[in-house]
Amino acid sequence: MKIYVDADACPKNIKDIVCRASIRTKCELIFVANQRIIIPASPFIFCIQVNGGFDVADNYIVDKVEKNELVITADIPFAAQVLEKGAFALNPRGELYSKDSIKQRLALRNFMDEVRSSGIHTGGPKTMNKNNIQKFSNALDAYLAKYKTA
Repeated sequence: MKIYVDADACPKNIKDIVCRASIRTKCELIFVANQRIIIPASPFIFCIQVNGGFDVADNYIVDKVEKNELVITADIPFAAQVLEKGAFALNPRGELYSKDSIKQRLALRNFMDEVRSSGIHTGGPKTMNKNNIQKFSNALDAYLAKYKTA
Protein backbone atom coordinates (compact mmCIF):
# COMPACT_ATOMS: atom_id res chain seq x y z
CA MET A 1 0.00 0.00 0.00
CA LYS A 2 1.21 3.48 -0.87
CA ILE A 3 0.30 7.05 -0.12
CA TYR A 4 0.88 9.62 -2.86
CA VAL A 5 1.06 13.34 -2.18
CA ASP A 6 0.34 15.94 -4.84
CA ALA A 7 3.21 17.87 -3.32
CA ASP A 8 3.47 21.13 -5.25
CA ALA A 9 0.67 22.83 -3.33
CA CYS A 10 0.52 20.69 -0.19
CA PRO A 11 1.00 22.72 3.02
CA LYS A 12 4.21 22.01 4.96
CA ASN A 13 2.40 21.03 8.16
CA ILE A 14 0.40 18.42 6.23
CA LYS A 15 3.61 17.06 4.65
CA ASP A 16 5.10 16.76 8.14
CA ILE A 17 2.08 14.83 9.45
CA VAL A 18 2.17 12.42 6.51
CA CYS A 19 5.92 11.85 6.93
CA ARG A 20 5.54 11.05 10.63
CA ALA A 21 2.67 8.66 9.85
CA SER A 22 4.72 6.94 7.15
CA ILE A 23 7.66 6.40 9.46
CA ARG A 24 5.40 5.26 12.32
CA THR A 25 3.46 2.75 10.21
CA LYS A 26 6.24 1.84 7.75
CA CYS A 27 3.92 2.79 4.90
CA GLU A 28 5.46 3.83 1.58
CA LEU A 29 4.99 7.56 0.98
CA ILE A 30 5.64 9.17 -2.40
CA PHE A 31 5.72 12.92 -2.91
CA VAL A 32 5.23 13.89 -6.56
CA ALA A 33 6.12 17.44 -7.63
CA ASN A 34 7.61 19.42 -10.46
CA GLN A 35 10.10 20.96 -8.07
CA ARG A 36 12.56 19.61 -5.53
CA ILE A 37 10.92 18.63 -2.24
CA ILE A 38 13.00 18.15 0.90
CA ILE A 39 12.00 14.95 2.65
CA PRO A 40 13.21 13.26 5.82
CA ALA A 41 15.71 10.43 5.50
CA SER A 42 13.58 7.29 5.65
CA PRO A 43 13.45 4.03 3.71
CA PHE A 44 9.69 4.60 3.38
CA ILE A 45 9.62 8.15 1.97
CA PHE A 46 10.38 9.03 -1.66
CA CYS A 47 10.17 12.07 -3.88
CA ILE A 48 9.51 11.90 -7.60
CA GLN A 49 10.30 15.08 -9.50
CA VAL A 50 8.36 15.29 -12.76
CA ASN A 51 8.76 17.79 -15.58
CA GLY A 52 6.93 21.07 -15.26
CA GLY A 53 3.66 21.44 -17.08
CA PHE A 54 -0.06 21.29 -16.68
CA ASP A 55 -1.19 18.17 -14.73
CA VAL A 56 2.16 16.33 -15.16
CA ALA A 57 2.33 15.36 -11.48
CA ASP A 58 -1.37 14.46 -11.44
CA ASN A 59 -0.99 12.26 -14.51
CA TYR A 60 2.01 10.50 -12.98
CA ILE A 61 0.03 9.66 -9.85
CA VAL A 62 -3.10 8.56 -11.75
CA ASP A 63 -0.90 6.23 -13.80
CA LYS A 64 0.69 4.66 -10.70
CA VAL A 65 -2.03 4.64 -8.02
CA GLU A 66 -3.79 1.36 -7.32
CA LYS A 67 -7.04 0.34 -5.66
CA ASN A 68 -7.33 1.31 -1.98
CA GLU A 69 -4.19 3.45 -2.04
CA LEU A 70 -4.41 7.03 -0.85
CA VAL A 71 -3.74 10.30 -2.65
CA ILE A 72 -3.50 13.58 -0.79
CA THR A 73 -4.62 16.49 -2.94
CA ALA A 74 -6.72 19.63 -2.91
CA ASP A 75 -7.27 19.37 -6.69
CA ILE A 76 -10.90 18.34 -7.13
CA PRO A 77 -10.81 17.15 -10.78
CA PHE A 78 -7.66 15.17 -9.97
CA ALA A 79 -9.34 13.65 -6.90
CA ALA A 80 -12.21 12.53 -9.15
CA GLN A 81 -9.72 10.69 -11.39
CA VAL A 82 -8.20 9.01 -8.32
CA LEU A 83 -11.62 7.80 -7.17
CA GLU A 84 -12.33 6.39 -10.64
CA LYS A 85 -9.28 4.14 -10.20
CA GLY A 86 -10.66 2.74 -6.94
CA ALA A 87 -8.22 4.66 -4.77
CA PHE A 88 -8.99 7.19 -2.04
CA ALA A 89 -8.47 10.95 -2.12
CA LEU A 90 -8.02 13.05 1.01
CA ASN A 91 -7.69 16.82 0.92
CA PRO A 92 -5.32 18.69 3.26
CA ARG A 93 -8.29 19.96 5.27
CA GLY A 94 -9.29 16.41 6.20
CA GLU A 95 -12.13 15.75 3.76
CA LEU A 96 -12.02 12.20 2.45
CA TYR A 97 -13.78 12.42 -0.89
CA SER A 98 -16.41 9.89 -1.87
CA LYS A 99 -18.06 9.30 -5.23
CA ASP A 100 -21.07 11.34 -4.06
CA SER A 101 -19.14 14.18 -2.46
CA ILE A 102 -16.77 14.56 -5.40
CA LYS A 103 -19.71 15.12 -7.77
CA GLN A 104 -20.98 17.92 -5.53
CA ARG A 105 -17.49 19.42 -5.19
CA LEU A 106 -16.95 19.32 -8.97
CA ALA A 107 -20.29 21.03 -9.60
CA LEU A 108 -19.48 23.77 -7.07
CA ARG A 109 -15.98 24.20 -8.50
CA ASN A 110 -17.33 24.53 -12.03
CA PHE A 111 -19.95 27.05 -10.88
CA MET A 112 -17.31 29.14 -9.08
CA ASP A 113 -15.11 29.07 -12.21
CA GLU A 114 -18.03 30.49 -14.20
CA VAL A 115 -18.61 33.19 -11.58
CA ARG A 116 -14.91 34.16 -11.59
CA SER A 117 -14.78 34.20 -15.40
CA SER A 118 -17.64 36.69 -15.39
CA GLY A 119 -15.41 39.10 -13.46
CA ILE A 120 -16.76 38.62 -9.95
CA HIS A 121 -14.07 38.38 -7.28
CA THR A 122 -14.82 35.40 -5.03
CA GLY A 123 -11.74 35.44 -2.81
CA GLY A 124 -9.44 32.52 -2.21
CA PRO A 125 -9.63 29.52 0.07
CA LYS A 126 -9.82 30.05 3.81
CA THR A 127 -6.59 29.87 5.77
CA MET A 128 -5.74 26.46 7.23
CA ASN A 129 -6.47 26.32 10.94
CA LYS A 130 -5.85 23.90 13.82
CA ASN A 131 -9.23 22.23 13.31
CA ASN A 132 -8.41 21.51 9.64
CA ILE A 133 -5.03 20.05 10.62
CA GLN A 134 -6.58 17.89 13.36
CA LYS A 135 -9.32 16.70 10.99
CA PHE A 136 -6.67 15.77 8.41
CA SER A 137 -4.60 13.90 10.98
CA ASN A 138 -7.66 11.99 12.22
CA ALA A 139 -8.74 11.08 8.67
CA LEU A 140 -5.23 9.89 7.81
CA ASP A 141 -5.05 7.77 10.97
CA ALA A 142 -8.48 6.26 10.26
CA TYR A 143 -7.43 5.40 6.71
CA LEU A 144 -4.17 3.80 7.89
CA ALA A 145 -5.96 1.80 10.60
CA LYS A 146 -8.39 0.42 8.01
CA TYR A 147 -6.12 -0.22 5.02
CA LYS A 148 -2.55 -0.60 6.26
CA THR A 149 -1.39 -4.17 6.12
CA ALA A 150 1.95 -5.00 7.70
